[in-house]
Amino acid sequence: MMPKRPLTIMVSAGEPSGDALGAGLISALRRLRPDVKIVGVGGPAMRAEGLVSFFDIAEIAVMGISEVLPKLRTIFRRIKQVAAFALRVKPDVIVLIDSGDFHHRVARRIKAADPSLKVVKYVSPQVWASRPGRAAGMKDYLDHLLCLLPFEPAFYEPYGLPATFVGHPALERAGLIEGGNALRRRLDISPDAKVLCVLPGSRRIEVTKLLPVFKETVARIAGDVPGLVCLLPTVRNVEARVRAGASDWPVPLHILSDTDARFAAFDTADAAIAASGTVTTELALAGVPMVVAYKVGAVTAAIWKRLVNVPHITIANLVIGRRAVPEFIQEQATPDALAAALKPLLTDGQAIEAQKSALAEAVGKLGTKGNGPSRRAAEAVLKIAEGVPL
Repeated sequence: MMPKRPLTIMVSAGEPSGDALGAGLISALRRLRPDVKIVGVGGPAMRAEGLVSFFDIAEIAVMGISEVLPKLRTIFRRIKQVAAFALRVKPDVIVLIDSGDFHHRVARRIKAADPSLKVVKYVSPQVWASRPGRAAGMKDYLDHLLCLLPFEPAFYEPYGLPATFVGHPALERAGLIEGGNALRRRLDISPDAKVLCVLPGSRRIEVTKLLPVFKETVARIAGDVPGLVCLLPTVRNVEARVRAGASDWPVPLHILSDTDARFAAFDTADAAIAASGTVTTELALAGVPMVVAYKVGAVTAAIWKRLVNVPHITIANLVIGRRAVPEFIQEQATPDALAAALKPLLTDGQAIEAQKSALAEAVGKLGTKGNGPSRRAAEAVLKIAEGVPL
């Protein structure tokens, strides 16, 4: 039997959540094919897996019109550079992870210049939530989609775009959610104290919009939850903004900036208040009851409201088809509304157990039988690179 030829795979991520996905994918690819050559663009997690990135993705990890506009020139320059890199290297497959506005432009440029290159998008854009007509054009510049949600492949069937459900990568982090008791001891938090995880997001616009609201929310429930302690995990690119915005916090607060402490916080938290995003799936995995909020700039929100047609923004709610996790968007995300939804999750046993049961149901639907999501994604990427049917 002839040995398999070495493969070159390009992987590109544009923000922290995509960087985490990319790191898992790279690790799985190397376990399956130790001789694989991986090139592209990523952040610290992907660099830790050995990727040499040719620019810092912090330059393009922005959202909302107020953040995007000042960086438009940089963003478009990087789009051209990523596409040019792919066209120069001609890898066996190109995997573009999340960051739809950025990577769909990259994909179009690549396919326009060289249709023979295979382009895979890892994480489906939420076209099922807004402007579903966009799906029809995606088959012109994407060869395959790797989907995180179980209902997504069926959505793309009528459009002729091949898609594979690989499962949600947050499920792979189950083993990391530990160390809660040790964290309490290290921070001198009583074993009986109620702990609230505060998660205002990993983007600057999210922190700017949500942290002041979360702070006022905590102030409103503090009197009803004696001894309440808050843990605020954050990431490097917004840590300074978080620390500035969290001054004069109404109850004892610990800001955590390392990954291990983040998962330990989930392990010990009694409840959470979080920005919509990947973190809500991690909280679901940890069985932490939560309230979810989201706010963007006024112009972005006005456009979003005209385009989005989906009943829920939290993944757990989407996959079980009902609103088990309270959600508050834009003007709904007030301290009073958030406090009213959050207080029972710290004080009412029936409300706590009801949401925990719903979260367990959601986690069950986000998985796949057999190998984990990164392994399934890596297997699909290798088959596409080698021209093997999925």
